[in-house]
Amino acid sequence: MKKVLFLLLSALMIAMNGFAASPAATSLDRIVAVVGREIILDSDINEQELMLRLQYPDAKSDPQLRKKILDNLINQKILLTKAKIDTVKVDEKSVDDQAAARYSSLRAGFPTVSAMETRFGQPVNRLKQRIRDDIKEQQMIDAFRRKNFRDATVSYEETTSFYNQEKDKLPELPETVSVSQIVKMPVITEAEKQSALDKIKAVQQKIAAGSNFAALAKEFSDDPGSRENGGDLGFTRKGELVPPYEKTAYSLKPGQISGIVESRFGYHIIQLIDKDGERIHTRHILAVFDRSKTDVPATVALLRSIREDILSGKTTFAAMAEKYSDDSASAASGGVISSGSGDKNIETGTLRPDLQKIIGGLKNSGEISQPEKIEPDKSAAFYALFMLNSREPAHRLTLEHDFTRIEELAKNRKSQELFNAWIESLKKQVMVQVMSDI
Repeated sequence: MKKVLFLLLSALMIAMNGFAASPAATSLDRIVAVVGREIILDSDINEQELMLRLQYPDAKSDPQLRKKILDNLINQKILLTKAKIDTVKVDEKSVDDQAAARYSSLRAGFPTVSAMETRFGQPVNRLKQRIRDDIKEQQMIDAFRRKNFRDATVSYEETTSFYNQEKDKLPELPETVSVSQIVKMPVITEAEKQSALDKIKAVQQKIAAGSNFAALAKEFSDDPGSRENGGDLGFTRKGELVPPYEKTAYSLKPGQISGIVESRFGYHIIQLIDKDGERIHTRHILAVFDRSKTDVPATVALLRSIREDILSGKTTFAAMAEKYSDDSASAASGGVISSGSGDKNIETGTLRPDLQKIIGGLKNSGEISQPEKIEPDKSAAFYALFMLNSREPAHRLTLEHDFTRIEELAKNRKSQELFNAWIESLKKQVMVQVMSDI
C-alpha cells in the first residue's frame, strides 16, 4: 500500500517541481545527480520535501522520503531527456496560456511584485520564464509517456488475486459522506449595492466616451489580482468563473464589451479578448461590494425559505443550489461537494470541525440542516444549508462491496511495476550519475 500511496504522491511532486515557497537555490546549492544533460539540485529535493511534509503529515515519519523524491526526480529527468531526443512537440500557445494563468494565481498571493521577487529570490521575468519552462517540460514528459507507455488493465482474476494476497494489509476505509450545500454570502444592503452601481456606471460612461479599457481597469477596478494587468484574467475554462460572469463572457464576441454584470463580488464590465473552444480570455473592471455592509437577517430568511420549498416538494435541492448558491463549483453539480481529487464521497474526518458537527446531526439521507453560519479561517463568513445524500460507515475493503476500489489498487500496482520496468530499460539509454548522498 505504501508503494501505491507513493505513486499517487509522485504526480503531486511533479506538478510542484520548483514552486515551493522558499527562495531560489543559493551559491551553496549542490548538484545531487546528473541525468543526461539535466541536473538535480539539493534545493530541488528540499523544496519537494517541504511541500510533501506540509501536505502529508505521515511523510514526516518516512526515513526514505528524500530518496524516494530523488528517485522520482531522476525518473522525470530520464523521461525529459528521452522526450528531447525524440523531439516531442507541445502546443506552445497552451504552454503560454497555462504559464500566464499560473503566474496570475501566484501573483495574487503577494501584495506587490517586489514582495514576490523577494520570496522567490529572483526577478519577475526570470520567475515567469521558470514557470513557462516547467510547464513546457512537463507537457513534453506527458506527451512522451502517452506515446510510449500505456497504463495497465487488470482482469477479474488479477483483481481477486491481488485482494487475496493483500487483504490483511489493506487499511480500514474511514466513514465517508456525500453532502450537498447551498452557500449564500451575506446579502449586501441596498445602499451599498447602489454605491457600487454608481461607480461602475461612471466607468461605463468613460468606456462609451472612448477611454481605454485596460487603463480604466488599472485606475478603477477593485480586483487586486488583475488590476495591475489591466483587468486581464488570462484564459479560463468553463466552471472556473462565477456563473453570471461566465455566462455573459461566453456570449460575447472577441473585442466586445458587456453591459454591467452583477455577481456575488460586485458589478463587472467584461471584455472578451479571445475565445478558443471551451476556453475564453477576458479582462474586467470590478466595483466590489463592501462585505462589512450586509443584511444578515435577510440572508438567513432567504435560506429558510429555500429550505421550506425543498422540504414541501415544490422544488429540489439541486435546482435551488444551481439558482442560488454562491459557490460556483458545487452549484454546477447541483450543490454536491467534491473532495480535492473530485471524489463526491468525502472522508468525514477531513471536514472542518464545525462541518463535522453539522453533518453528524443529519441522520437520514435527504435531511437538510437549518441555515448555518460558517466562518473559514482565511475568508469571509457565509451562511449555508447542507443536505446529507448518503453516509458510508467505516469498514474494511471487501470484494463484495468495494470491487471497483480494489480493482483500481490492483491496476495501480501493476502499472507501477510496468512503469518501473520501462524506466529501467530507459536508464540503459540515458546516463544517470548520482553525485552525492542525500
